Amino acid sequence: MQIQRGGGGLDSAGGLFHASGLSRSAFTLAEVLITLGIIGVVAAMTLPALVQKHTNLVVETRLKKFYSGINQAIMLAEKDYGDRTYWYQDTNKIETDEEGKPILGSSIEEKWWKKYIAPYMKTVGIKYDSNGLPIFMFADGSALKGIDAENMRDWEFYTTDPDKCIKKYGSSEKSWGKCSFLFIFMPGGDGSNGAEHLPLWRHHINKGFEPYKYGWDGTENGLYNGSYNGCNNNKAAYCTAIIQYNGWKIPDDYPFKVSY
Repeated sequence: MQIQRGGGGLDSAGGLFHASGLSRSAFTLAEVLITLGIIGVVAAMTLPALVQKHTNLVVETRLKKFYSGINQAIMLAEKDYGDRTYWYQDTNKIETDEEGKPILGSSIEEKWWKKYIAPYMKTVGIKYDSNGLPIFMFADGSALKGIDAENMRDWEFYTTDPDKCIKKYGSSEKSWGKCSFLFIFMPGGDGSNGAEHLPLWRHHINKGFEPYKYGWDGTENGLYNGSYNGCNNNKAAYCTAIIQYNGWKIPDDYPFKVSY
């Protein structure tokens, strides 16, 4: 007696077949390779965007943390030393040895920092650039550096080690808006020898550490397209202010890719 199987059996190679057409569900090698190729293309298109998104977040976080931390330190210093306009230091000077080389640790800037800021804002170390200017290092890998050996108004905040940042872009100025960001601290005076310049400093007088806004007209367009300081390929001085203006978030139309 023969037993009738219900719709399937073994083929000649021992594999299962279906009476409805002997179809198979396995992928061919060509199909697998095509699928992997598509996945690779999609990954190549999306991975850089994901990496940059994370980089933006790190830069935003470090900028916001620095801005909050240093202005809190200034307020704490005021409790011990009085109004910031009295102990703010506008001029800087670095002593030199007999050969004319800068004496490390001799700058007015470093002495001022150690007295008025360091007790309230932790730094993990101090480095020096080739001109003897101090670089104040923070625990998250960021750093702060005065720009000028003769004044203490202008500062660069680095989202990474300054040497790494400058090496990547060729100079500190070329790194502005990318891995270094400009700030001004000038709460007292008009920052110049003439009262006619006072309106240009209105975003800094009686303020704390603020993103560079010298001469800003107060408009968003001015931050991008200011003839001298706009955040664009010509200067990039206002780039810090753009990020602050956007709630410490890098806007979609920001002209540079930031790094750390």
